[in-house]
Amino acid sequence: MRTALVNGRVLTGERIAGGQTVLISSGRIEGVVPPGDPRCRDAVIVDLEGHILLPGFIDVQVNGGGGVLFNDDPSLDSIRAIGAAHRRFGTTGFLPTLISDDLDTIGQAIAAVQASLDARLPGPLGIHIEGPFLNWARRGVHDPKHLRRLDDGVISLLCSLRGGCTVLTLAPEMTTTGMIAQLAAKGILISAGHSDANFAQISAAIAHGVRGFTHLFNAMAPLAPREPGIAGAALFDANTWCGIIVDGHHVDPVMLKLALRCKRHDKFMLVTDAMPPVGSPEPSFILQGRTIHVKDGVCRDENGTLAGTGLDMATAVRNAVSLLDLEIAEAARMASEYPAAFLGLDGELGRIAPGYRANLALLDEDLRVQRTWIDGL
Repeated sequence: MRTALVNGRVLTGERIAGGQTVLISSGRIEGVVPPGDPRCRDAVIVDLEGHILLPGFIDVQVNGGGGVLFNDDPSLDSIRAIGAAHRRFGTTGFLPTLISDDLDTIGQAIAAVQASLDARLPGPLGIHIEGPFLNWARRGVHDPKHLRRLDDGVISLLCSLRGGCTVLTLAPEMTTTGMIAQLAAKGILISAGHSDANFAQISAAIAHGVRGFTHLFNAMAPLAPREPGIAGAALFDANTWCGIIVDGHHVDPVMLKLALRCKRHDKFMLVTDAMPPVGSPEPSFILQGRTIHVKDGVCRDENGTLAGTGLDMATAVRNAVSLLDLEIAEAARMASEYPAAFLGLDGELGRIAPGYRANLALLDEDLRVQRTWIDGL
């Protein structure tokens, strides 16, 4: 059965334009064609009513949603609930994210994600293991009792996911460049974060396989005049990706505007670092024994430490437009095309183009999500 999405404005390439019909067949985009294309005659017509059709958003850092925290219950049901909550806000692909925990819980989380991939659950693309190989001084809300150095004993566990992406956030100073190279060679996507490493240490880690940086500027040593540190390395290196939280609280918008002047925009990706409040009205939740209070989408523990966000990807896109002065098309690409490239999935996700999976989000003039499709459904 062929579906024709008509009467919308479509992001193809770098611009949003009208006068195009998107044909979907067998879960993939068959073509982006003029409305008079003969293949439209036998298709199911879906009127987009002039709304904006974007590639579905891809979020590489999702701790929870719908009242569910992945660390609390690393299971198939949790992934299903989290995915359903975020899909309402345009996210059609995501990495369930486990913050620092014990090795048994990491194993359970990987097994749950494997089950979701085997079951072809809509949404999950792999797993993000954020810690426990982090610097104690930059741990944020991560429980210090779980922090440890990365050694040979956990390599097989970290590399056990089959058929999906594994992102590992680590502090490079908590392991060796040889270990980083070994993980990268096995296909692990290594992101530096929660780190106090200096510029030389980060540069060496990049040379050995670090691919990106987790929530730029947060939980990392700041820029200094005689020591650029991890933030300086992230902005100086042209080939690594930077995840950015655009909620107006984690990072001052001026700092993010400065960052965007330092390297190409396609090396930045919007992330939510979302917690259970996304898609849930609850004013608080429990994170590893601590009560986290939520106010205006901001999550803090009893000491005022930021603890993830109540941010969804549609809001992140709106914020990128309003706070960072980006065009809608560019903000949308930061939520779709660029994270797909970071994950190595840019040949099938993140664009509206022939052959790509039909993962799509339909937004109105206010950039509120009206409908989503995952593999055409």
